[in-house]
Amino acid sequence: MKKLDMNDLIKSNEKIMMQKPIESLKPEKKYEFAIDYTNDPYYGNIDISNEKYVIRGQSKKSTNSFYSYISLYIITNKERFTISVLPVEKGKSKVEYLSYFIDLIKRLKYKIKILCLDREFYSIDVFEFLKTDKIPHIVPVVKKGAKIKQILNGTKSRCDTYTMKNSQKKILLDIVIDVKYLKGKRGKNGCENLGFVVFGVNWSPRKVSTVYRKRFAIEASYRMRNIVRPRTSSKNATIRYFYALISFLLKNVWLCLQRRHFSIVKTGPMTIKYDLFRFDVFILLIEEWVRHKLGVKSSVRCIR
Repeated sequence: MKKLDMNDLIKSNEKIMMQKPIESLKPEKKYEFAIDYTNDPYYGNIDISNEKYVIRGQSKKSTNSFYSYISLYIITNKERFTISVLPVEKGKSKVEYLSYFIDLIKRLKYKIKILCLDREFYSIDVFEFLKTDKIPHIVPVVKKGAKIKQILNGTKSRCDTYTMKNSQKKILLDIVIDVKYLKGKRGKNGCENLGFVVFGVNWSPRKVSTVYRKRFAIEASYRMRNIVRPRTSSKNATIRYFYALISFLLKNVWLCLQRRHFSIVKTGPMTIKYDLFRFDVFILLIEEWVRHKLGVKSSVRCIR
C-alpha cells in the first residue's frame, strides 16, 4: 500500500474501473452519461500532506471536512457502469474535470447521447465549455433571481430562453419547463415547474424531465459503494482514493455478473432478473471467499 502513487492511480483509474464493463460496451454507440460528486466524511487532522484533497463543505455526519470524488457514470438502462473516478483537488475547476471526462469518452470511442449534470455545474463557464465542444446536455435550473422565477411560473409545459450573466460575461440559455401536478406529493398540491437548461437535443419537456430522472441512478450507485467502502482513519489521500476505486469497482463487477448470468435468453431487448442476484448476496459471497482463504469458520452459509 505504501508504494501506491496518486498520479499513477489517476492515470490508470479508468483501466481499473473498466476491466469487465468494457467487454459489453460498444464503441461508436451513443450512451447517456452523468457526472456527479460524492463526499466521504473525514474526521482527522489536516496538514501539508493532505490539505490539497480535503474539501470543506456543508456539515454532514458531524463534520464539514471531506475527501471528495467526481465520477463519470453511464445512466443508459442495463448499462449503468462507473467509467472513471477522480479525486477532487482544491483549485481545480469543474471545467477541468469535464474536459478530462469528455476526452476519456472520446478515447474510448463512445458517443454522448446526452450528458446530465447536477445543479453544482450551473455556471457560465460550464455552459460555455459544453456549447463550444457541442456536447448535448441537461442541467436543472437554479431558481435564483426575479427573471428566472418568472420563467418558472406557469401551468403548461413550454420552452423559453434566459440570459445568464455575471460581472464579466453573459450567455443565452435554452430553458425547457416540464409541468407536473403534485397531487399531494410531499404534502403539496398544485403544479410544479421543473426547469432545465438544454442543449443539443430537440426533445419535449416531458422527455427531458424523464431522461434527467435517470441521473438519480448515480445516487443509488453511491449508496451501494458506501456499503463496501473500506473504513479507514488514514489521512493518506492516495490510500483513500485507492479504497474509493475498489468500492466503485465492486459495484461494476456485480453489474457484469448480473448481465452475464442472470439475463433471460430471448429475442428483443435484454431482460435481467435483478432479484435473483442482489448486491447483498454478492457481498456475502465475497466475504465467504475471504473467510475460506483465511481459514476462518463462517457463521453464515450463503450457498445452499
